[in-house]
Amino acid sequence: MFCYQCEQTDRTPQPDRPNLLSFGCATTKGNCGKDATTAALQDALVEVNLGIGQYAQRLRELGAPDPRFAAHSAFDLFTTLTNVNFNATRFMTLIAEAVGVREEAKAAYEAAARAAGRTPETLTGAAQFMPATKISEVVAQAAAVGVDAGLDVLGADIVGLRNLNLYGLKGVCAYAHHAHALGYRTDDTDAGIESGLAFLGAGPTDADALLGHALELGTVNFAVMEMLDAANTGSFGDPLPTPVRVTPVVGKAILVSGHDLHDLAAILEATAGTGINVYTHGELLPAHGYPELHKHSHLAGNYGGAWQDQQRDFTAFPGPIVMTSNCLIEPQPAYRNRIFTTGPVGWPGIRHVTISGDPADLSLVVKAAQSLPGFTHEVAAETVTTGFAHGAVLSLADTVIEAVKAGDISRFLLIGGCDGAAPGRNYYTDVADHA
Repeated sequence: MFCYQCEQTDRTPQPDRPNLLSFGCATTKGNCGKDATTAALQDALVEVNLGIGQYAQRLRELGAPDPRFAAHSAFDLFTTLTNVNFNATRFMTLIAEAVGVREEAKAAYEAAARAAGRTPETLTGAAQFMPATKISEVVAQAAAVGVDAGLDVLGADIVGLRNLNLYGLKGVCAYAHHAHALGYRTDDTDAGIESGLAFLGAGPTDADALLGHALELGTVNFAVMEMLDAANTGSFGDPLPTPVRVTPVVGKAILVSGHDLHDLAAILEATAGTGINVYTHGELLPAHGYPELHKHSHLAGNYGGAWQDQQRDFTAFPGPIVMTSNCLIEPQPAYRNRIFTTGPVGWPGIRHVTISGDPADLSLVVKAAQSLPGFTHEVAAETVTTGFAHGAVLSLADTVIEAVKAGDISRFLLIGGCDGAAPGRNYYTDVADHA
């Protein structure tokens, strides 16, 4: 395998130049826990989706865009991101489904071309990739389409620029999928996803074109962030500064991890009136600032620390855990039978529940919460405050400006990231402590 899409990737000194590091997980298992088989299947799934984009982009150029194709690829690329899905069997299903979607896109494009009086193109590149039906055979095929494919011929710069585009596109797709789950989409973001897929699907080799397209993807990323903000605020209101309890309350409990506000809302609705409290975990903390989520009295607080501490935190949590997106680390025996995945997330042997359906099927999670002890001892309340989104900050702009003019505020400090998982990587904590 070879993968270097996350900041936890291996850093190995080069034998002939010890001051330089080679980046990338290239053994039987990555630092994230992804094995070589799953890594190869992810590469194959991406390749099929590049072919979907080749047809979808041409369909759009003919004036017949179909949003289903961008939505499908957004989900598929999201599921290949770091610490999202490690289930090889599930990836084989996704690959087969993607091939079917690619055939639909091809048929739609050819029909639209003929309707416009044109002869359909015979596309090359990813459009021609036909994965096998056995895992071992797909793994063998994936060597030709993986993230380091062509390195010996094209060189590190071209392959690196391709991956710069691919990883940027994966980020776009993750945001887009979250917005799609809330019923939001735009033609601009759909077109950006299709363009990114089609560009890579054709196997670009020109450095200037690759860099230029990466910059275009940056523009798409701003657009998709705007769309996701509209989806979140349109669905749940503008975030407000809100104190959030970080110590538990007595009662049955469900822990929701990831970033998906749609899934959190569905869980809150499914547990209303049941006596089950719902806690967010990790980067879902900002959910408490949204009025339409905060109004649920059984949204009890935020539990646990950073994603890299989840094995300790999940072991101690006395209820079921639902993973809605990254970051999932290998579930430990202490909680394997009470952790669930949903949406793009997966792990072999872990139960998967459907939240995207209408109604959501959360019966297994609710039953697990009812059967487990929950929190049985009262703990003194401790809180942190979230909800300082741009709307809340801008609403105070006049007050802040006057305070600056009066000398009451002399400095602004933005904590724009998080500490690293490895011990000692405490940069942001140190910045805050010395502020």
